[in-house]
Amino acid sequence: MADGIIVIGAGGFGRETLDVIAAINAANGEPLWDVIGVIDDAPAEIQVERLHDRGIRMLGDAEGNRKLLDGAHYVVGIGSPAVRARIAEKAEAWGARPAVLVHPAAVVGTRVRISPGAVVCGGAQISTNVRLGRHAHVNPGAIIGHDSVLEDFVSVNPGAIVSGEVTVGARTLIGAGATVLQGLSVGEGATVGASACVTKDVAAGSVMVGVPARVVGAAS
Repeated sequence: MADGIIVIGAGGFGRETLDVIAAINAANGEPLWDVIGVIDDAPAEIQVERLHDRGIRMLGDAEGNRKLLDGAHYVVGIGSPAVRARIAEKAEAWGARPAVLVHPAAVVGTRVRISPGAVVCGGAQISTNVRLGRHAHVNPGAIIGHDSVLEDFVSVNPGAIVSGEVTVGARTLIGAGATVLQGLSVGEGATVGASACVTKDVAAGSVMVGVPARVVGAAS
C-alpha cells in the first residue's frame, strides 16, 4: 500500500518533485507514494492552474494544515535553501516526517548516504562515497564527485558540477552550470552564481560569480 506524501511548494521545483514521485511510482510497478496534495502559503495563480491541470490538490497554507502534516511524510519542493530550512523546521516541529526521493533515472554510486528530505532529480550523477545532508536538492543533470559532502539544505542547480572531495556547507546554493573544483570547501550560506568556476575555498555567506569565481558580495 502506498504511503501518503505532501509536497510543500507549488512552484517549479515543487512540480519537478511531483515528477520524481511519479517516476518512482512508475519504475516500481505499483505506487510507493500517494500524493495527498501540495501546500503553499502564497501560490501564484499560474502555479495553482498548473497543479490543477495535472490533477494535484492544492491544500492551502502550512498553518492551516498542521493536523494533516502531523505524522505525514513530506518533502519541501522549494529551491531557496534558507526558505527550505525554515519550512522544514516548522513542519518537523508539527510532527511531519521527511521522505527521501531519488529519481530512478539518477545515477547513484556505492556508499552514498542520502539523508531525510533530500530530493535527487532525473539525470543527476552522484559518485561514490558521497553524503547528502537533510533536505539537500540535486537538480536535473547535476554531478556530485566522489567523496564529497553536501550539508543540510544545500541546492545544486541544473547542470552544476561539484568535483571530488568537496565540502559544501549548509544552506548553500550552487547555481546552474557552475563548477566547484576538486578538494575545495564552500562555506555555509554561500551562493555560487550560474556558470561560475570556483577555484579556491569560498567563505561562508559570500556570493561568488565569474570565471574564475570572485566575491561580489554577501548572500542575503
